[in-house]
Amino acid sequence: MAKISNIDIGDFPLFLSPMDDVTDMPFRQLCKRHGADVLISEFIASEALIRDAEKSRRKMCFADFERPLGVQIFGNSLEAMSQCVDVVMEANPDFIDVNWGCPVRKVAGKGSGSGMLKDIPKLLEITAALVKRSPVPVTVKTRLGYDDSDKPIVSLAERLQDVGVAAISIHGRTKAQMYRGTADWTLIAETKANPRLHIPVFGNGDIASPEQALEARRRYGVDGILIGRAAIGNPWIFEQTKSLMQSGAYGTVSVLDRVEVCRQHLLAEVDFKGERQAVFEMRKHYGAYFRGLFDFKRFRIPLVTVASLPEVLDVLDAVSDYYATTSRPE
Repeated sequence: MAKISNIDIGDFPLFLSPMDDVTDMPFRQLCKRHGADVLISEFIASEALIRDAEKSRRKMCFADFERPLGVQIFGNSLEAMSQCVDVVMEANPDFIDVNWGCPVRKVAGKGSGSGMLKDIPKLLEITAALVKRSPVPVTVKTRLGYDDSDKPIVSLAERLQDVGVAAISIHGRTKAQMYRGTADWTLIAETKANPRLHIPVFGNGDIASPEQALEARRRYGVDGILIGRAAIGNPWIFEQTKSLMQSGAYGTVSVLDRVEVCRQHLLAEVDFKGERQAVFEMRKHYGAYFRGLFDFKRFRIPLVTVASLPEVLDVLDAVSDYYATTSRPE
């Protein structure tokens, strides 16, 4: 049984990896219903939290059935990161996750996220301060290192354990790689195999199918895995992965099921954010929900151009009707 401090998270937990502007409350809840074990909020800037920014506080909203849930924070100021712990605790999460892994310019370019991998002493100083201030466990999500010439993850994980971190999630790329190339899980495995490391190690990167998740478990010995981009438009990946691990097989998802879950997602976003914002933001999900469907181009443009909820629902009904009566050409 894996644990984050005293929090039971299952035998081999499947995490929904935090993704900015994706893993909001409606999407997290959808993934939870389809088998995700541990959820983490979108990452939130510490500076915005201590300024009481409404959008940032909204990112901390969650329902009890989403537990265990962590709120993920990022920043590069010892003072701001420490102070924001008190704000985060108003939401009563199960743990706080520190983002030392985001590689995008607007984060890492300012010394936050994986940009902090250039200053390990400061990274450890801030993390230690967070552990000291937080009444709940603190976890870290990071990368192998800053670039190919600097991959200190094995020793860094041990040093993070020494300052009190309760678990570590490792993306198998460097900051310089961004999301290019292939994730290297060998250093994740080496970190897990370190006999001096006793905290759980969770692996992340390029898990796009249940088969890849099973292979990661067997080959690299991690305590659990994070699934990110592969869950977009595909929340079933969690229950499919569990089915494969338990029984050796999993079922497929019908077009009607895709439409129904997409509709549920859309309506939940409308309830959470309002019709105008939800209809606009859901446009980035449709391609993923219906990826691989033959002749879907007839619906793609309407889905990303109509501007009201009734119009989107009409298009989704048309998708259901079309694929219920149309066979894929041989």
